[in-house]
Amino acid sequence: MLEEVERWLGSRSWSATDRPLEQLLEAKHQSGRTVSVVLPALDEEATVGAIVTTIRAELMTGTVPLVDELVVLDSGSTDRTAEVAAAAGARVVHRDSVLPRIPALPGKGEVLWRSLLATTGDIICFVDADLREFSATFVSGIVGPLLTDPDVHFVKAMYDRPLETGGAGTAPAQGGRVTELVARPLLNLHWPQLAGFVQPLGGEYAARRALLERLPFPVGYGVELGLLVDALHTVGLDGLAQVDVGVRKHRHQDGQALGRMAAAIYRTAQLRLARGHLVRPRLTQFRRSEQGFAPYTTEVDTEERPPMAEIPEYAARRAA
Repeated sequence: MLEEVERWLGSRSWSATDRPLEQLLEAKHQSGRTVSVVLPALDEEATVGAIVTTIRAELMTGTVPLVDELVVLDSGSTDRTAEVAAAAGARVVHRDSVLPRIPALPGKGEVLWRSLLATTGDIICFVDADLREFSATFVSGIVGPLLTDPDVHFVKAMYDRPLETGGAGTAPAQGGRVTELVARPLLNLHWPQLAGFVQPLGGEYAARRALLERLPFPVGYGVELGLLVDALHTVGLDGLAQVDVGVRKHRHQDGQALGRMAAAIYRTAQLRLARGHLVRPRLTQFRRSEQGFAPYTTEVDTEERPPMAEIPEYAARRAA
C-alpha cells in the first residue's frame, strides 16, 4: 500500500459515531447547505417504504432537519414501488419525466445522472433502495464530513456485508464478490491511490453537487467505479473520504447478473485507462438447455452521460 494511502486511511476514514447529529445540525445551520437524498429504485416495493419512513422519522423532523429533500427516482418499476414510496412520504420522480428530450437508457447510472436535475440540494446522498434493516446512519454518516469539512467533496460508506450461506447462517464479508474479484484488483493495479476504499462499489455515497455536475456518469453498473476514479482525478485523494456505517443487508444477485456487472465495470475501467475501444462490448454466458449448454450474449454497458453542467436545461436552472 502506498504511504499516501496509509496516511489517508488515518485522516480520511471515520466512523459515523465520530460526528454526533447535534454537530451535523449545527454545521448545516452555519453553512446554509441543503441536503438531498436520492433512492434509485427498480421494483423495490418490499424495501423502499421502510427506508423512506426511517429517513423521514429520524432525519426530516422539526428537531432534526438534516435532510431537506427525499426523492425516489423510479426507473420503470412494474410493481408498487412508486405507490409505496409516495405513501411513506417520498417525492417520487419517474426517470422518463426528467430531461424528456433525451431518450432514457436502462441502468442505474442513468437514473443517478438524471437525479441531479430532479433535486436541488447542495449535497446529494445516494442510497440503494433494496436495503433491509436500514439505519439512518447510512445517511447521516456519509453526509457528515461534507457538512463539517470543506476540503471533503466525496464520501463513500463502508460496512460489513454479511453473505448468506444457506439456512439461517451468514458469513462476514467485507466486499461483494464483484468488488473482490474485479473492482479491487483493478483499483490496486491502475489507481493504487484508491486502494484504501473498503467498499468502492457500494451504492451509498454522498458528494457535493459542485463536483457531481462536473463528472460523466456511466449509465449502467460501472457508475460507482467511474465516479470514484473521476472524483480522484478532479479533487485529489484528500478530497475523498469513507465512513463506517455498520452493517449493510440487501438482496444478493445471482452469478449471471454478477457476470454482467463485472463486464460493465471492467469496460468502465478500460475506457478510463485509454479512452479507446479496447474490448469487445459484449458478454457471452451459458445456460443449460435440453441440448446441453447454450450460449447467449448480452451487450455490455458502454454509454456514458456527459457532465450535467453541460446540459442546457441544467445550466438554465442553475442560472435562474
